[in-house]
Amino acid sequence: MEKNQKRLLLIDDDARIRELLTRYLTEQGFEVDVYADASMLDKRLQQKRPHLLILDLMLPGEDGLSVCRRIRAQGDTLPIIMLTARGDDIDRIIGLEMGADDYLPKPFNPRELLARIQAVLRRHATPAALAATFEPGEVYEFAQFVLDAGQRKLFKNGEDIPLSQAEFSLLKVLAMHPRHPLSRERLLELSRGREFEVFDRSVDVQISRLRKLIEDDQANPRYIQTVWGFGYVFVPDGGTR
Repeated sequence: MEKNQKRLLLIDDDARIRELLTRYLTEQGFEVDVYADASMLDKRLQQKRPHLLILDLMLPGEDGLSVCRRIRAQGDTLPIIMLTARGDDIDRIIGLEMGADDYLPKPFNPRELLARIQAVLRRHATPAALAATFEPGEVYEFAQFVLDAGQRKLFKNGEDIPLSQAEFSLLKVLAMHPRHPLSRERLLELSRGREFEVFDRSVDVQISRLRKLIEDDQANPRYIQTVWGFGYVFVPDGGTR
């Protein structure tokens, strides 16, 4: 593999799609490995970790949603794009809530997949670049939580709560602007730079994930409150804004 070449892992039980995408993405400069199912995934991730996983939703054996959920439960922030023949909004939302970075319904143009791969890789690189600007002493405390920007970690009563890069960056932006309503677009711009062309409303999914981690009642959030028709506001003391 060339020095800056990105490695992709494609898991799809459709041999035609595997052949088509392997040929196309290789021509675009990627190294591409393929599997027909997820049975060897764990071993593969340990031995030859990819930069991004392209994962079909409907797989024989363990399905794509289960794979995605399991990867995220381990605290792994590996970028994931899910493919599926089912294009309903509810499937996309479930896939994103399980931790997928993007979602592409079949059939699709390989050029669109390429654009999404590039966007997801840029989004994952952006928080790391922003991390260099964090001051080691930046710490935000609210309720029983401590967000340590220097360590890029969230603690609850001293216990480390795993966050993805996107979740950490979004929570830090909220913590930096207490009681100040921020639009979805502004939240994405501040947390990701300008790399949010794929799903502008993906911030709603990230907010949902954060609420699962820090809110006692997700239906009535105290800390990350919705500003209807606009965006969200962070209220550190859990009171009214």
